[in-house]
Amino acid sequence: MEDGRQFEVVDGGKFDEKKPISVLLLDDREENLLVRSTILRQKGYHIVTAASIQEAESKLTEIDIAVLDYHLGAGKFGTEVANTLREKRPEVPIIILSATLERKFGGIADMHLLKGSSSVDDLVQALRSFEAKRRGRPVVVDSRDFYYSRIIMAMGDDMVIEILDRDGNWQYVNDYFAALSHRRRGWYIGRNIFDHFPEMRDEWGEIIRTVADTRETYIDRRNHHAMPHLPAESQHWQWNVLVFPIKLHNGQDGVVLSARLIERK
Repeated sequence: MEDGRQFEVVDGGKFDEKKPISVLLLDDREENLLVRSTILRQKGYHIVTAASIQEAESKLTEIDIAVLDYHLGAGKFGTEVANTLREKRPEVPIIILSATLERKFGGIADMHLLKGSSSVDDLVQALRSFEAKRRGRPVVVDSRDFYYSRIIMAMGDDMVIEILDRDGNWQYVNDYFAALSHRRRGWYIGRNIFDHFPEMRDEWGEIIRTVADTRETYIDRRNHHAMPHLPAESQHWQWNVLVFPIKLHNGQDGVVLSARLIERK
């Protein structure tokens, strides 16, 4: 179930444990085809590549899932292949890759992924979700992780990001914060920041509650002494701190606490 080596599509649209799942990759840039096909082959998928609409449409009977680049140059679009595939084999899942969101996006594709925002892991997760769906098994998505990871993508990976409820319970932390603290990200979820850093309770407890309740934003510049939960090699690192309100995945009020290192003295 966890890799593409185990299943193939047979009559009735079900997967059988014989051949790897066949994925069509359409892109007019050879380097993109090379990178994606190499990664997906390592994940166990059989890859069918195409550099043009005509080449892709000649291979539609060979595939189980289609991953189509939207912009193909010279006024050509991957949605042309998607339309043909929908007519000939409507059961085949389609993923559209694009550098930008387009108004033209509609119901043709089963999923759209933004190049530059979506990672290869997102693509692999999408492929595995389609496999599970075709096998008639439920697709389980960690909604908390999915929801908050999109916020992290928008803010960047060069800053500490923590998401907390108004009482200071961690809902999410990014990899940068976890690396600085020398703990796994999952360790933080559900734990209270003030239980582990009681010296922060008076000042930061008020800041977090105020931001969550009033929907205002807090901005400040802090050194390491004032941010004891941000380990640093030097006690003189300075951080630019931003705390802004957010609706949590469960509908409650919370905050995003972010800090970017701006100076090492």
